[in-house]
Amino acid sequence: MEELKPKPANSSPLTPIGFLDRAAAVYGDCPSVVYNDTTYTWFQTHRRCLQLASSLSSLGIKSGHVVSVLAPNLPAMYELHFAVPMAGAILNTINTRLDARMVSIILRHGESKLVFVDHLCRNLAVEALSLFPPHVQRPVLILITDDEVSLTVPSSSSADHFLATYEGVVEKGDPEFKWVRPKSEWDPMVLNYTSGTTSSPKGVVHCHRGVFIVALDALIDWPVPKHPVYLWTLPMFHANGWSFPWGMAAVGGTNVCLRKFDCHTIYRLIERHGVTHMCGAPVVLNMLSNSSDYNKRSLRKPVHILTAGAPPPASVLLKTESVGFSVSHGYGLTETCGIVVSCAWKPQWNRFPASERARLKARQGVRTVGMTEVDVVDAESGESVKRDGLTPGEVVLRGGCVMLGYLKDPEGTSKCMRDNGWFYTGDVGVMHPDGYLEIRDRSKDVIISGGENLSSVEVESVLYSHPAVNEAAVVGRPDEFWGETPCAFVSLKDDARMATEKEIIEFCRAKLPHYMVPKTVVFRDDLPKTSTGKIQKFVLRDQIAKSMGSSRASRM
Repeated sequence: MEELKPKPANSSPLTPIGFLDRAAAVYGDCPSVVYNDTTYTWFQTHRRCLQLASSLSSLGIKSGHVVSVLAPNLPAMYELHFAVPMAGAILNTINTRLDARMVSIILRHGESKLVFVDHLCRNLAVEALSLFPPHVQRPVLILITDDEVSLTVPSSSSADHFLATYEGVVEKGDPEFKWVRPKSEWDPMVLNYTSGTTSSPKGVVHCHRGVFIVALDALIDWPVPKHPVYLWTLPMFHANGWSFPWGMAAVGGTNVCLRKFDCHTIYRLIERHGVTHMCGAPVVLNMLSNSSDYNKRSLRKPVHILTAGAPPPASVLLKTESVGFSVSHGYGLTETCGIVVSCAWKPQWNRFPASERARLKARQGVRTVGMTEVDVVDAESGESVKRDGLTPGEVVLRGGCVMLGYLKDPEGTSKCMRDNGWFYTGDVGVMHPDGYLEIRDRSKDVIISGGENLSSVEVESVLYSHPAVNEAAVVGRPDEFWGETPCAFVSLKDDARMATEKEIIEFCRAKLPHYMVPKTVVFRDDLPKTSTGKIQKFVLRDQIAKSMGSSRASRM
């Protein structure tokens, strides 16, 4: 046995790009991408991606170069997930909601050679490049036009910044182009910057092998059958849409693209295309279940929706399923390129009351089949915490889809990817007796009041159960005596009666230990969010709560 070694025939580098070759052969006549009145087949998408990869090579893009995209969920964004790696380059998708300063920082940090820019983002891109120091080489700009959106004609000064249009680049390419296979499955494939729930995004690098694993893992775990109709409510620029651009090619799915998230549009597209699957943060579930556009007759069959990104309140899960969605819940990070922990459902749980089922589903769950291990460890000893659902610790992971590391940040990489073989997430969680993980907070979001650690997520879960509350976030507010006290930021439902601060506090007092009850309630029309719907607690905490000064809570 020991003389049997890997050989070229059995050690081809793993890459998800090959999914597209197979999709063209197996699902060639099936729809691949739909956007408004435009529909492509898998044969056409494969051909267009080869043409685009060919043109990128002609423009001087080589292996290891970074190619960026500043665009929403358009067909071009989908195609670039294949075409850029097909040219041997590294794909960098950029959040369209960032300001010019941050876009400029990302482009410079990643040393991007070329940027594809949606025409509604053209001023943002031009301004970002204007912030480059004189001695730094600026990337080439390619304009993605959209006949479905009317807008003013770009000024000549704006148009001068762009080398060509996206469709022009596609048309010039060779459909017989031999795409560049990775020499090693460990070669970098994507560069993603963390979504902005903190004030300092980092460049996360993933390899072909890791993306291959997480893409197939996601299909198995959800699970996703052949020929799903997938609605792109999750931005592809967020962790590459949790790997589903590549996954949809593996199963011959139909990708229904949309430029902007809107509840009315979502329900219309579900009805028009027979949508079977979609993804979104818990805030998306909350919007859909509270939407006045909802009509029970519109969901002729359940739509499977995968949620992650923040611990969802059980009340939101319950409400979403009551209007016709079948909700699956998972956990992942930009550093894992997708979902790596999921609340694997047990048949016996179906016998429980709806409220209990929702409580169980609100837990993050167990490792997916593609992950090696998941644990919760004590911050000081590094040992596993008790599986009692009460003892908190840091969530740690190990497995093939964990990132290669942070770009140009060896210190940050070594801090979270330690010599003991674990990736430290910075998330605080507990492990239940049945082995299911439950996230309690980000470590930086834990509120320490009078020496007691309290979970903002637990308080938020209670707030979401109030009939008038639409959204809630709890952060620490400075306090002269306690150090800090819970401060709740709340938005109310449009059709709800006006609630008062006193009423909200009394509601929480009846359901929480005294020290966890918010001492301050701030009502806002909307809460600040990232592009994927995560509430930006650092904005509420650092820019608002701190400026409010001490809460002067009474001594208890």
